[in-house]
Amino acid sequence: MSDIDRLLQQLPTDAIAAQLGEDPASVDAAARAALPALFGGLQANAANPAGEASLLEALQQHDPSLVEGGIDLNAVDTRDGEAITHHIFGPNEDEVVNRLGAAGGGGAGSALVKKLLPILAPIVLSYLMGKLQQGGGGASFPGSAGGGQGGREGGVLPGTNPPADTGAGPAAGPTGGGLGDILGSILGGAAGGAPTQQQGGMPSTGSILTDLLGGLLGGGRR
Repeated sequence: MSDIDRLLQQLPTDAIAAQLGEDPASVDAAARAALPALFGGLQANAANPAGEASLLEALQQHDPSLVEGGIDLNAVDTRDGEAITHHIFGPNEDEVVNRLGAAGGGGAGSALVKKLLPILAPIVLSYLMGKLQQGGGGASFPGSAGGGQGGREGGVLPGTNPPADTGAGPAAGPTGGGLGDILGSILGGAAGGAPTQQQGGMPSTGSILTDLLGGLLGGGRR
């Protein structure tokens, strides 16, 4: 089972559907598109050394316990999620939402994706932090100004939008294999093998990563 499939199984889909006023099947279909899009956007940012440093700083503010032993929807900070989503996709955020939404049913699909991304984004960062801790042993994170939760109020990924890619390639991460490799492993389980089953008209994970993120974000561009 891929990491994305495992995370999908952990989502409290019924509770999310009730909160958003949507049916669970639509929420599940949208999540199957939105989760790989979020991880793929993080990977594109992490391909730039400045983007990777910013992401590592943001990860310190997300407790992996959020996704351990069942996700408590009441513990998900959607304001935090809005900031994460904005910083991941930058000026392409509306285009990402529209393309994901169009695959799920035009304008109504876009509205659902837009409501869902701020819920999923903190979950994604908490899950990624857990993966980093599991594989990291002696992970070394950059110091964050003010420490603790100090950087959250003004934006979750401070310093995102790094300079354009210089062609030097991804920076080495703080752990064996690095953050980029961890994200690649998460995405590889979905994009590298058989595509995830299409549900509710949503495209497969591999299609989203290739057609959407590859065209809009590009490794290291942000």
